[in-house]
Amino acid sequence: MFLHFIFCIFVQCDVKPQELKPNNIFLLAGQSNMAGRGGVYNDPKTNLLQWDGQVPPQCTSTPNILTLYLNQTWGIASEPLHKEIDNLKTCGVGPGMPFSNQILAKRPNYGVIGLVPCAVGGTKIEDWQKGTILYNQLVGRAKAARESTSGNIGALLWYQGESDCGEQDSILYKGRLEKFFNDVRQDLQSPDLPIILVVISAGEGNFLRNVRDAQLNINLKNVVCVDAMGLTLLPDHLHLDTKSAVSIGQELADSFLNNFGQ
Repeated sequence: MFLHFIFCIFVQCDVKPQELKPNNIFLLAGQSNMAGRGGVYNDPKTNLLQWDGQVPPQCTSTPNILTLYLNQTWGIASEPLHKEIDNLKTCGVGPGMPFSNQILAKRPNYGVIGLVPCAVGGTKIEDWQKGTILYNQLVGRAKAARESTSGNIGALLWYQGESDCGEQDSILYKGRLEKFFNDVRQDLQSPDLPIILVVISAGEGNFLRNVRDAQLNINLKNVVCVDAMGLTLLPDHLHLDTKSAVSIGQELADSFLNNFGQ
């Protein structure tokens, strides 16, 4: 038994990431709370944002969770998951890794998960409309992920809206979000693509309720919500702390398995 255990460790450590291919792909898009700000703090010595480097066990790396790098190759995923994509901001722990580990904990035979990070902090829904840089990057990376493997895109995980809490943006949010979802499905030729939407709990502006109402009342097939209300935030009162990033990631996983996991 002991020798077998040692052999398994050796084999696992000797696996080259480029030899691994996912068979279950998930798109991660939105703004900073999807990119991850858990463990990010203001360093009083430099007055710069830093990540504390603390990786909770729910975010542990494994060869069964891969990420699509910026150069569109696959490698073993690790925190901060969005460090290449959201590279103008300081990234920390986000929902992607706990989402993946929760699925594998509940479905040990699920296979290899491939995460496609696309979230960028501080972005409005207007920045994600068809033809924009962010939209083209999302669709391009999604297609590259699908074409490089034999896997399907299991779902789009979407966490965004904090930057749309001004009066005018909040009024237009629902129509813009529905158009974005419809355009992504059309361009990926996946009209029934599952979408799991996080309903925001904080925002930059006085019209948070408008955005939440819009998100809760999206009326499209295969779009389901999980609500971030009540989760704990960093001192900026906008971003999820590490504990909450883990919690929302696990809720996203449970929602996926309950609604689309078959």
